[in-house]
Order: sequence, then structure tokens, then C-alpha cells
Amino acid sequence: MTNALDIRPMPAPVDTGLLVRIAQVPTSTIGHWRLWGFCRSDLHPLVRGPAVAGTAVTLALPGPDGALLHHALGLLRPGDILAIDRLGDDVHACVGGIVARAAKARGAAAILVDGPVTDTAELRDIDLPIWCRGTSARTTRRLGLGGRLNAPISVGGAVIAPGDILLCDADGILCLPAGEAEAEIARAAAHEARETAIVVALGKGQALENILAPPPLGQNR
Repeated sequence: MTNALDIRPMPAPVDTGLLVRIAQVPTSTIGHWRLWGFCRSDLHPLVRGPAVAGTAVTLALPGPDGALLHHALGLLRPGDILAIDRLGDDVHACVGGIVARAAKARGAAAILVDGPVTDTAELRDIDLPIWCRGTSARTTRRLGLGGRLNAPISVGGAVIAPGDILLCDADGILCLPAGEAEAEIARAAAHEARETAIVVALGKGQALENILAPPPLGQNR
């Protein structure tokens, strides 16, 4: 490797109980009020499955080089989600069968990569949740060009800091500072209760416009 490496300590793991609770909140629920922290919609799950939440371990990889990824894999802990910023490269796949197996063996909850993956049939058999932007037959190599581990990165237009909570489901990906999770969980519970009441009222034949009261200034319905 070269001097172009920026390797920082692993972030503190997010409390497991908090991760279990936030994983029960749909990203689309939080999307009713939160305007930031969401990745673009062209990042999608390779295989549809249940929502996952984990501690963000962040990695920035330049172009065709995947050397630092191999180092990062050995540091992953149960419940971590490896988020990979490809620094604009959409040609080289840094995640394939071997990488996914290594991450799963370490107990990783998921991989999020702002770029393509490869070995898609094998990845589906491994059954590690992966969010990506398509596929590619061209792969990264151990070139030693550099990279950054556990520094803030950009994935799908969202800034992800190491130690953030990543919440990933079929509707989207949310990056959430761990200190904000409790408030979001509480607000989501209130929102879900309100939606349940709306569904009940609709079932009784009430018109939606009569059910919905005007929202407070600055809030969405």
C-alpha cells in the first residue's frame, strides 16, 4: 500500500437493542418528515428481504483498487454495515462472492456500495443483504493506490460518518446519527398510530380530506 492511506479507529458499536428497535421503523415512515440522510433511489437491494440496521463502518476506495477493502473486512464486527464510497467509479465491482463471504463470516449485517457488484448469482446464494448500483464484470484489484477507512464518506448523495446508524429496507436507505435514533423511533410510533386511525376511518367510509386536519406550519401530513 501507499502513503495515500487514511486509516482511522473503528467506531463504537451502536447498542444492539437500539438497532433492533430502529430496524422495525420503515424508512418511508421517517421519510414523512426527515429531509436529509437518505440515499438516492438508484441504490437498491440485490435481493429483497427484511429491513436491516447496523453500525456504519465507512470505506472510500479509488477506482480499480480494492486493497484497503481486504483490510477493512478483517475489522468488521457483528452488527456492522460496511458502507463503501466508490469515489465516482461505476465501472469496477469491489464486492463479489469472496468479499461477501468474508463480511458474512465476520457477522456483518449488510454491505452498502455506491457502485456495481459482481458474482450476482453467488451473492444471492450467500444471502448477505447488499445494496448497490447495478452489476459489472470488471473488478477491483489489489493495486495499493490508497483509500480511507472510517472517515466520513458520501454514498448515494448522503453523508455517512463512522458510527452512524444505517437503516436499509426495500424502500430506501437512511443514515441516522445514533444520538437521534430515540427521537425518531418515538415520532415514528406516533405517526404509525395516526395512520392506523386514518385507515380505520377510511374503512368506515369517511372521506380522506375530512379525516386529515391541516398540519402545523412546517410539518407534512
